[in-house]
Amino acid sequence: MSPTDTDLKLEPTLRRILVVEDEETLAAGVREALEHQKYTVETVGDGLAALHKIREGAFDLIVLDLMLPGMGGLDILKTLRAEGRDVRVVILTALASEQDLVRGFELGADDYVKKPFSPRELLARVEAQFRRSATRTATTAEMIELPHGIKVDLQRLEVHREGQVLPLTPREGDILDYLMKNRSRVVTRDDLLLDVWHYKSANVETRTVDIHIVGLRRKVEPNPSQPSFIQTVRGKGYRWYED
Repeated sequence: MSPTDTDLKLEPTLRRILVVEDEETLAAGVREALEHQKYTVETVGDGLAALHKIREGAFDLIVLDLMLPGMGGLDILKTLRAEGRDVRVVILTALASEQDLVRGFELGADDYVKKPFSPRELLARVEAQFRRSATRTATTAEMIELPHGIKVDLQRLEVHREGQVLPLTPREGDILDYLMKNRSRVVTRDDLLLDVWHYKSANVETRTVDIHIVGLRRKVEPNPSQPSFIQTVRGKGYRWYED
């Protein structure tokens, strides 16, 4: 696997990326593609070794396989977030179920790439992560009160309902904020990929928007199977309910 698309070339950067992948050929290909774009890259093929390396060094992004010897990718992600490490994480997965991906996003993964993938696809996802951080805007400041006694605090990234406080991931907060700010119109999948994920193009094969919406509805909807706040407009996208 080697990059051939000159239009993907980035400016030289000192950003450090750790690739956690036990398949040596794939890890070498990912490393080559990232180094071609002037990233500083390290690779490791064991989960426990990866966790040790992350703890001893500062990385700007981790490319993380889910199926690893020693310690699985989701367990690594859970440990990192429990330790308060907010490094960006892009998951690599071959056979993960939607439930696994929802769990990964709830644990703080930022995006995923399905195997097999092209260098162009991976580089686009990595680039989007750094672009998103650079262009992030302030979220809605006030506590939003919804029917059924549900409250959403986008500053604290919390949903208050039925005496519980449910944490939102930063990405879920971004989605909610975007839907609320654009409640007067239908928000398409392409809108979300371009304006929330900050992809350069929405012409990508990914279910990340749908999977995030599923996880978000579980937190804010009284009945996720019949959503009333994040409404689906068939064939078009999503609309935040009119209060």
